[in-house]
Amino acid sequence: MTTTGDDRTTAMTGPWWWERWRGAALDTGLAVLSAAECGAEGVAFARDAGLPVPVGVGFGVLAGAALLIRRRWPIAVVLISIAITPAQMGVLLTVVGLYTLAASELPRRIIGALAGMSMAGTLVVALVRANQDMAEGSPSIGSEFIPFFAVTAAIGVTAPPVLLGLYVGARRRLVEGMRERADSLERELQLLAERAEERAEWARNEERTRIAREMHDVVAHRVSLMVVHAAALQAVARKDPEKAVKNAALVGDMGRQALTELREMLGVLRTGDGTKAKAEKPAEPPLAAVAFAAAAAASRAVDEDGPCLAELEELVGQSRTAGMAVDLSVEGEARDCSAEVEQTAYRVVQEALTNVHKHAAGAKTHVRLAYRSAEIAMQVENEPPPEADASSDARLPSGGNGLVGMRERVMALGGVFVSGPTDGGGFRVSAVLPAAV
Repeated sequence: MTTTGDDRTTAMTGPWWWERWRGAALDTGLAVLSAAECGAEGVAFARDAGLPVPVGVGFGVLAGAALLIRRRWPIAVVLISIAITPAQMGVLLTVVGLYTLAASELPRRIIGALAGMSMAGTLVVALVRANQDMAEGSPSIGSEFIPFFAVTAAIGVTAPPVLLGLYVGARRRLVEGMRERADSLERELQLLAERAEERAEWARNEERTRIAREMHDVVAHRVSLMVVHAAALQAVARKDPEKAVKNAALVGDMGRQALTELREMLGVLRTGDGTKAKAEKPAEPPLAAVAFAAAAAASRAVDEDGPCLAELEELVGQSRTAGMAVDLSVEGEARDCSAEVEQTAYRVVQEALTNVHKHAAGAKTHVRLAYRSAEIAMQVENEPPPEADASSDARLPSGGNGLVGMRERVMALGGVFVSGPTDGGGFRVSAVLPAAV
């Protein structure tokens, strides 16, 4: 009765305007009973009106059968019941019609107006019928009770079906409203679940990016130095055997350091704190375990094994050993900062020096570090590289992720990162980080 649109179309399984076959059978039964009642009362109506009995019976049957359309046109049914009220027929038609009208979705003013008309018609008929009975001398109540009887009859026929219909209609609308609300909540929960899955996927991608960035910073610098030393070793192997031996030893040391750092990081990913978590939650999904291990690896890399600014001199010394003309200057009073800030500052300088090895081999480089009141600034600037020498060209590959990784690191801590070529033909990398995060 109250479904609309696609839901109504889906719910319609009965014939014509009925939603169900059960409703069609009920209305058909009520129409038959009402037609029988009105047909029987049509005999007296035909006698009083001076009409042939078949005409009165046929009129009553047609009027009573109007209940067949009560669900589709409730207003028409009530108007028919009001119209035949003077003929003193159609009590079942009036009661069922008013109930259907009150339970429908029609405005309350229409329901009230039609119910009032029906009550007024019943009241007038009751008064006329009572006065006729007294005039004919039929045993009846006293004349002083005629108005009370008429009002009681009008209210008794009209009020109960209207009140019951209003209650049933309100209850139906309440149930449908609750059902719609439940469907809406279900859709919202599904949407929240999809968003939660998207956030989880985003978090997993962030952890993968973070681990890849950490491995790049750990391995790329040392491997780049190894390639530079290997190229130098190839160039001086026959001319200066002593220097070749020294370079070979440096290559071996750097290779071992790179392997050690890589092994430590992979070890954290493979076991680390993830073993304990797995023991506590044996049914944890694989992707959740990966995310947990990634977070543990990144946290351990920052909190325990991450480099600090105190190792900056050693980092610059390794580049000097590789043949780079690099100098380091520190301004301000050195002080301890958070581990995450120191590691980020170290990685920025490390990646910038690696880029000099790759793209400007032999260029003079200046590394500056400044301790300020609430921030730390660092700058790595190289001069234009000398003419390329085929014997010293290491042909270092570049993935194009160095500057992107540095920018992401600095921006994640709320810092400022700037990079680009200088007017003199070199390249400059600058970053400013808050001292405390």
